[in-house]
Amino acid sequence: MSETLFTKIINREIPADIVYEDDLTLAFKDINPQAPVHLLIIPKKHIATINDIEEGDREVVGHLYYVAAKLAKEMGFAEDGYRVVMNCGENSGQTVFHIHLHLLAGKPLGWPPYTDKMKQA
Repeated sequence: MSETLFTKIINREIPADIVYEDDLTLAFKDINPQAPVHLLIIPKKHIATINDIEEGDREVVGHLYYVAAKLAKEMGFAEDGYRVVMNCGENSGQTVFHIHLHLLAGKPLGWPPYTDKMKQA
């Protein structure tokens, strides 16, 4: 298994503000939040990108979305709405090659989600 920043968080080698954990997943606050609520939900199993998801990973990938909905309800923003995003590869903005959901909430989120840098490209 490749050692990533997220692997080190799972193994408690580096700290994170963990908000949820179960046998399959870990959720923690993003250190560079893009919304008032910005959580990362990761599988404990290392899967580098969406392209690396195999048939046997269906349960864990589905479980990531289950955890996102559970946290949205428990944290009180499910009814107001939230966004869940998973990037794949460098051109999408993926910087840690261990799949993860970004759970964003707490403000109106526009669409499309362009940044100034992307608009110039």
